[in-house]
Amino acid sequence: MPIAQGLPWTTDEPKCLIKPPVKKNTIPIDLKLHSDIRAVERARFAHQVAEKGRLIKQYKMERERQQKLEEEEEIKRLRKELIPKAQLMPYFDRPFVPRRSEKQPTVPREPKFCIPRHKTIKCCRMSCNDMSGPSQLQHLPSSIEKVEALYKNRILQ
Repeated sequence: MPIAQGLPWTTDEPKCLIKPPVKKNTIPIDLKLHSDIRAVERARFAHQVAEKGRLIKQYKMERERQQKLEEEEEIKRLRKELIPKAQLMPYFDRPFVPRRSEKQPTVPREPKFCIPRHKTIKCCRMSCNDMSGPSQLQHLPSSIEKVEALYKNRILQ
């Protein structure tokens, strides 16, 4: 194990160290943090929102007050109108006689016995000409003639 040895005694005088020149005091720079700027903007926005909410609330209250006044005036007007008043007596010396209408009678049209193509079922899509054999459509001309004859007899009477 090594033995600790002390430093030798010196007879030299210590050297005087030169002091370094004194620095000027540093001036701190004004920092602008983004969070501070954002806080100011947010406070401004919150103030605008609160002001807008207050204005809307005031507008609603004013509108409700106006509506209430209008309803009260309407009720007053209706109460005045609903006072029972005497009715005029009808004129019995001039009774009502209905007159004959001056309008022309409607002109009848031929009935359409064919079903439109878009309203038929796919399996039944056959035109009147495609049908073969006895069908109900072959009897139509005679029934149309009967209807026309009855109609003419009615007009003549």
